Amino acid sequence: MSGDQDKANLEHDRAGELPSAASRSPARFVLVCVMLPACWLGMMAVHEAGHVLGAWATGGTVARVVLHPLSISRTDVEPNPVPLVVAWAGPVIGILLPIILWAVLSKLEVRVAFLARFFAGFCSAANGLYLGIGSFDRVGDAGDLLRSGASLWHLWLFGGLAVVAGLFMWNGQGRSFGFGPHASAVSWREVSLVAVLLAVLVAAGLALN
Repeated sequence: MSGDQDKANLEHDRAGELPSAASRSPARFVLVCVMLPACWLGMMAVHEAGHVLGAWATGGTVARVVLHPLSISRTDVEPNPVPLVVAWAGPVIGILLPIILWAVLSKLEVRVAFLARFFAGFCSAANGLYLGIGSFDRVGDAGDLLRSGASLWHLWLFGGLAVVAGLFMWNGQGRSFGFGPHASAVSWREVSLVAVLLAVLVAAGLALN
């Protein structure tokens, strides 16, 4: 009976009625646990890099960059000749850089390109929500943009498009992370890579403060 049951389970597995071996791997849970904080810190890093680049491009002086892992990031620019450009540069470059990274890794057919895709989606959705929600209380970059001449509909349009783009990039990614009956295998090497990146981001954030 045991042999017949194993055969039946195998047939159901192939039909998608049972989780695959990849879906039962503990590595997928660890990957999610390190990927989410790494995405949060990485998103803040590229967002602030956008502000820094915007300040340099417009003749501003970067006085301070805050990237502490236990606080909300920010970039202080003083003097700031063109605050509108500096304010937009954060979310715009904060979305474009991760997408470029994903595009390059995908073009090179690197296995970990799915991690870059998830990160790009995270950055897009996070920046979109940040501006969209922030526009109501005029806080953070949303407040800076509105005070510098941007209209509410600019923020809502950007936020809406960014969130939709982020959800599009996330669509179907569960399989790459080891979830679902036809999931790809998640290796401990990928977990280690993200864990190292997380450690580097934490160390860099602490070093800046």
